[in-house]
Amino acid sequence: MKYKPIKKTAKKAAEKAFEKSPEPLKEKAIDKMKEMATEKIEEKVQDKAEQASTNLKETKNQNAKEVHGNAEEAKEKVQDVLLSVREKLAKVKKAGTNFQEEISSSNKSNKVKSYQNVKGIQHIKSSMDIKGASDIKSSTSIKSSKDIKKIGS
Repeated sequence: MKYKPIKKTAKKAAEKAFEKSPEPLKEKAIDKMKEMATEKIEEKVQDKAEQASTNLKETKNQNAKEVHGNAEEAKEKVQDVLLSVREKLAKVKKAGTNFQEEISSSNKSNKVKSYQNVKGIQHIKSSMDIKGASDIKSSTSIKSSKDIKKIGS
C-alpha cells in the first residue's frame, strides 16, 4: 500500500515520456515491452507448471503410500479370515472323527449276531458231559486252615 502512489507517479511519467518520444523510439519501446511481457508470461507459466508437477509428485507419493497401506491392511484381513476358516475346518474334522468313533464303538457293543454265532447241535452237552455224584468234592477233599502254609516257615 505504501508504494501505490509511487507506482502511479512512475506510470504517469512513463506515459508522458512515451507520448513525447519520437516514432522509432516508440517502436523500440513497444517491442521491448512485448519481449518483457512475453518473458514474464513464460516465467509465470513455467512456475505454474513446476508447481503443478510438484503437486502431482506429492499426490502420487501420497496415493502410493495409501495404496500400500490399504494393501497391507487387506492382506492382514484376508490372512485373519483364512486362519479362522482353517480353525473352523479343524473343529469340523475333529467333530467328524469323534462322530465316527462313536458310531464304531456303538456298533461293537450292540453288535447283531450273525448266523455263525448261533450254537449248533455239537455245542449242546450230552449226558456224558454232565458231572455225576462221584465228581462232586467230598468234605475230606476241602482244605482246612491246617493245610494252609504259614508265612515265614
